[in-house]
Amino acid sequence: MIGRLHHLVIDAPDPQALAEFYAELLGQPVSYSSDDFVVVSADVHSSGLAFQRARDFRAPRWPDPAHPQQMHLDVMVDNVESAHGRVLAMGATPLGGHGSHVYADPAGHPFCLIPRPGWAAPVEP
Repeated sequence: MIGRLHHLVIDAPDPQALAEFYAELLGQPVSYSSDDFVVVSADVHSSGLAFQRARDFRAPRWPDPAHPQQMHLDVMVDNVESAHGRVLAMGATPLGGHGSHVYADPAGHPFCLIPRPGWAAPVEP
């Protein structure tokens, strides 16, 4: 091992707004915030997602090789259908056709809702 993951850093036009979206989606707090850099993680000693201001931000388009994804997150959920309505209410945009669970966050980054694998502990108590 050479190192451990610290944060996945994601470009955003408004880091605070995008961090708040993912904090609600993942049930974790914003653990650090400045004008240009915001972190969502369990606490200040945990790895998480970081959002940095990109002044010339261009949103990815899915699936469009001319505007590649840049990254995407798989978010495991207990019930995909229930989670679908909740992420839409939070401001996500569906990207796929009927039955697809691919969405764009408020800044246009794609993410997928995936059913929780049997080996994983339940997401919601």
